[in-house]
Amino acid sequence: MPLRRHHLLGLIPACALVGAPWLANRLEPRVLGMPFLLAWIVAWVAMTSVFMLVISRLDRRAA
Repeated sequence: MPLRRHHLLGLIPACALVGAPWLANRLEPRVLGMPFLLAWIVAWVAMTSVFMLVISRLDRRAA
């Protein structure tokens, strides 16, 4: 299967998770009782599923 432009959307969550220690390394504010860095990671792990769903839908449309 050839690499299409929309497959690059998968890099967004990866970059957000890899860059988290530099972008979101704070104890305050707390989000739902979690330090901000942990909340950032949890949010991006959940959003990764949304990104993968979008990529899947775009693959079906391209096929």
